[in-house]
Amino acid sequence: MLSLQIAMSVVGGLGIFMLGMKYMSEGMQTVAGGSLRKMIRVVTDNRFLAVGTGTIVTMLVQSSSVTTVIIVGLSNAGLMQLHQTIGVIMGANIGTTITGWILVLNIGAYGLPILGVAALVYLFVRHERIRFVAMALMGVGMIFFGLELMKDGFAPMRDMPFFVEAFTLFSADNYWGMMLAVAIGCILTLIVQSSSATLGITIGLAATGVIPFTTAAALVLGENLGTTITVVLASIGATTNARRTAYAHVLFNLIGVIWVTSIFALFMNGIGWLSESIYGVDPRAISMTTSSPEQFATVITSGIAMTHTVFNITNAVLFLPFLTPFAKLLTRMVPESEEKEVGHLRVLDARTVDAPVFGVEQSRAELIQMGDGAVKMMGWMRELGYGSNYDQEKIDTIFRRESVLDNIYTEIVEFLTEILDANVPPSVAEEGRRQLRISHEYESMSDRLASLLKGKLKLRDNELELPVEQQEQLHELHAMVTEFVVRVTKAYEQRKPIDPAEAQAMNKGITRRVKQIRDEHLQRMTSEPFDPKLSLIFTDLLTDYRRVRAHALNIHEATLDILDGETATAV
Repeated sequence: MLSLQIAMSVVGGLGIFMLGMKYMSEGMQTVAGGSLRKMIRVVTDNRFLAVGTGTIVTMLVQSSSVTTVIIVGLSNAGLMQLHQTIGVIMGANIGTTITGWILVLNIGAYGLPILGVAALVYLFVRHERIRFVAMALMGVGMIFFGLELMKDGFAPMRDMPFFVEAFTLFSADNYWGMMLAVAIGCILTLIVQSSSATLGITIGLAATGVIPFTTAAALVLGENLGTTITVVLASIGATTNARRTAYAHVLFNLIGVIWVTSIFALFMNGIGWLSESIYGVDPRAISMTTSSPEQFATVITSGIAMTHTVFNITNAVLFLPFLTPFAKLLTRMVPESEEKEVGHLRVLDARTVDAPVFGVEQSRAELIQMGDGAVKMMGWMRELGYGSNYDQEKIDTIFRRESVLDNIYTEIVEFLTEILDANVPPSVAEEGRRQLRISHEYESMSDRLASLLKGKLKLRDNELELPVEQQEQLHELHAMVTEFVVRVTKAYEQRKPIDPAEAQAMNKGITRRVKQIRDEHLQRMTSEPFDPKLSLIFTDLLTDYRRVRAHALNIHEATLDILDGETATAV
């Protein structure tokens, strides 16, 4: 009966703890989302800036796995280089240590009141920013309330012989016990898929005296290693660069665990000295019989947080000078694929939805890929022209690219639909809907470009050839439409919209030219013999160019809406 009570209290507390982490993360992301997304965009070759970005983002997302998965996604889309992603990953490991320091705050008794007051504000206040600040505080309250429930559940274990004997099997008082504790921490995190959750369990066990401090420290090392599995799963089926990023996370943590476990006693001495300097007591020496439960819990919890932080900061400092050689090692470990790779979004759905503010940034990367694909299709069509050039390899390439854009469109729709089904702020939801519109426009544009190619192939199949004058008119029109598509695509990528007056001038210029060409064609048909099939194909080609122009204009208008929304959010 007592075992059942323990299980119910621990499981209930863990559930509330994890839900609190989710709410705190969502609230903090929403409040600071615009700034964080800008921070992700400006990651450069400066390794210190990359580490700082990873640290700050993870502190607010409250999950190194989510941050790293986002980085894998940006790498997969070709928007970040390997050496940049490694720096962000190092920072993510540092940022995730903030969870332990939050738990050091001795406000467990106030968790439920904080939760209650914040929940009332969230439910009854209509101001968006205040509501999401309240959501973050509601999460904080749930974290401490859940931790208190777990502590209450774990407390009876120290008086039960069965549990005492079980925990002594992986006590870190010797090398093999320490390695077993590391392995258990790793496996537990693999199962739970959250190092924050396993950290909460570890603190609950240690703060109630069920396991000694050194065992808790060894568990923390294993939890650092176990959290990398999420990123490895996210990289399956991704591009070479994305897989390298995932393996960088694994190697970074694995090498760190190896060097710390090789000098574990010395490392623990350093943590003991640091804790004694701050709190006046070594967490290895304190006991529940010589101190109050509150003091014992504070010293143990701060010691675990300190272990987590010192490990990750020291590991990052040791790796930082070797960033470039580390990137070269990963390049050799994961060589380039012989086949040309195309990035995909689907492998990142599960974790990126946990961070919807960053999810729309990931889908934006895929939209840039779609725009780049459409521009390439325009270039290949120009090379084919409307004469006698029927390069089969080029023709196959255009149709293949159209198929790729169809696939990316499907993945974006699935991804954004899942994002928009989550609890997201109105600004993120609005941008998601605009991105859906842009993805549809690019997909439709690729269909029109494929239709242009089909029109050219009809000429070949019917053994027809356009007059030179009409070929030149189509080439001129193609150049005008291409310029418009390129300008619109670059504007979206660079977040610098075309001036509306200039965009309308380009749009009207294309429309006017199409009408002129069509009028000239109709006049020619009345003055000289003209094959009806040839006439039909020619007018269909003109219609396709007008439709491509219309899709480009719609993308331009959606880009203006998104940037206006970002400006309003920033203000």
